[in-house]
Amino acid sequence: MTPTRPLSDAERIDWVRLARTPNIGPVTFFQLLRKFKSAGAALEGLPELTRKSGRGRELVPPAIADMERELDLTRKYGAQVIASCEPAYPALLKALDPPPPILTALGKIDLATKPTVAIVGARNASAAGRKLARDIASELGRAGFVTVSGLALGIDGEAHAASLATGTIAVLGGAVDHVYPPQHDRLYAEIAAKGLILSESPFGYRAKAQDFPRRNRIITGLSRGVVVVEAAERSGSLISARMAGEQGRDVMAVPGSPLDPRSAGTNHLIRQGATLVRHADDILEILESLSFSGVAATGDLFEGSPDPELPADLLARIQQALSPHPMPLDEIARAAGATPAQCAAALMELELAGDAITLPGGLASRAF
Repeated sequence: MTPTRPLSDAERIDWVRLARTPNIGPVTFFQLLRKFKSAGAALEGLPELTRKSGRGRELVPPAIADMERELDLTRKYGAQVIASCEPAYPALLKALDPPPPILTALGKIDLATKPTVAIVGARNASAAGRKLARDIASELGRAGFVTVSGLALGIDGEAHAASLATGTIAVLGGAVDHVYPPQHDRLYAEIAAKGLILSESPFGYRAKAQDFPRRNRIITGLSRGVVVVEAAERSGSLISARMAGEQGRDVMAVPGSPLDPRSAGTNHLIRQGATLVRHADDILEILESLSFSGVAATGDLFEGSPDPELPADLLARIQQALSPHPMPLDEIARAAGATPAQCAAALMELELAGDAITLPGGLASRAF
């Protein structure tokens, strides 16, 4: 994964085909790369791998012509598809374990190389919360920080609009050509012209509810720290805060009135250990105290031999140990009496067969 050179057109198509293959999530994608050394070789090895496991149907990657069409439409739109092994891929995001294998970028990709901070919060934000988000974003921008958010109504939109002149990055759940929410069509156009729009989704894709946690993981992964300005007790912003903590990012929250349900989430975060911040100066003090020559990877639970010897009954033991709720790989391995490397290899086969789901952060669950 060390950046070396841009991929050739043929290599890029291989990366996109492998990443878009059903039952291959980011964890399995990188395990396949370790096993086969390249995306092209992994695609060639998939039929034998699924036959060898004797489980499920053979995986069929998208047709080359379909991937060529996606890349062509992306280029004509003015965007580009970037693989996580390429130099242009954002370094903070590359440090995640695993990073999204591919991103589509529209706008100024160099903004992702600058100091970044995420600002997220309630869609139905109060007037005070909106003003605070604008003030924080504009002051952080003047201090040299690029703001990252999700283009949602409320706090996200205010943060983007206030930092257009200094740099802002919008991460979408749908494709880069899908303006959502539609009320932000003008803001979207301004960010595309002056800032950066990123997406993990294929060109033309319309976002669904299950896509937003992936979007939130990219928002936090791109950022040195995450600031939450107003959030209900159960909200996507709190999911973002949890992801940020798991990624080793600093989580900051603006306190609010205990009588306002829009502050219940931020107040809860502070009780749980998030740093209380009142304005941009507090945030700058925290961010500037961090030594960020780069973020170290969060630890690769899947390192080791790509082809460990698997006991004959291990797949059954791992499947038995899986829960409908995501569990850490080391806990699954312990329950199944296996090493982490054996567990990872078995989970790859189970995911390819459609019997397991591997998730970023070293988690896995039973497939539904």
